[in-house]
Amino acid sequence: NPSLVMPEGTERHSYKNNQNKDSSVLTKNRIQLLNNVDVESEGRRFKLWEGSYEELMSFLRKFGHARVPAKYPPNPSLGIWVSNQRQNYKRYLKGDPSSKMTEDRILRLNKLGFEW
Repeated sequence: NPSLVMPEGTERHSYKNNQNKDSSVLTKNRIQLLNNVDVESEGRRFKLWEGSYEELMSFLRKFGHARVPAKYPPNPSLGIWVSNQRQNYKRYLKGDPSSKMTEDRILRLNKLGFEW
């Protein structure tokens, strides 16, 4: 139902207004629903990262190293994931807030002999 969808950015703006006690079209229920979506989304991203990390460990056990080629035909998503980790690491080092890299992930990848 299109009438239920707010234009992009409108909900974020309304949420900020609500936080500042200004007028807001967001109800408390709507704010809670949006917060739940953020939590669920973060949980999904965590599971996706963990799953790819497990695939990298399997690769390591099979080949004795963690140097997955960017284009890895047996598992293309693993090659893409490894490339993304390198890109996120570079952004992390520059202090870019868009980086999804964390100190914990860096430590875990380093333990596998990951080459940045």
